[in-house]
Amino acid sequence: MPLSWSHVVLNVKDQDRMLDFYTRVLGFQVTDQGAVPERGFEITFLSQEAGEHHQIAFIPGRKDDGGSNSTAHMAFRVAGLKELRGMIDGLKGENVDMRPTSHGNTWSIYFQDLEKNGVEIFADTPWHVQQPMGDVWDMDLDDDALLAWTKERFSSEPGFSTKAEFIAKREKEVAEG
Repeated sequence: MPLSWSHVVLNVKDQDRMLDFYTRVLGFQVTDQGAVPERGFEITFLSQEAGEHHQIAFIPGRKDDGGSNSTAHMAFRVAGLKELRGMIDGLKGENVDMRPTSHGNTWSIYFQDLEKNGVEIFADTPWHVQQPMGDVWDMDLDDDALLAWTKERFSSEPGFSTKAEFIAKREKEVAEG
């Protein structure tokens, strides 16, 4: 039985501050909010997708100040480089330390949200590369230069192929069980 990713629920210290960041900066919308009396808290649901009631939910009551100690990061895919660059521009004014990393198959931006939860926002490249793999990419490169750099940097790595070739291979493997 295949599983499909749905959502993550975060324990937060300052729900109002986190709501502001996730709605204003990352573009989520509050879809529902309400009390869970038997558990003694209020939960807030957020989503960007009409077909998903929530992709993220917040529950107040986090006690510690450090980063998440059980989840490295949450990852969100955007449609392409234009959208990724829009997210980068939005994050620049938020005092967020961004780490641009290309895995050959993605152009990613890693950062921590306001409560030090790891977040990755990425756009797919046209290629597949065997993982783990990563290198810093220059966020100032234009799209053509970034495509050329990515292909040059990763084309000699194991498993390099087009994304379409990789997907066809995986579809066959999944079908064969």
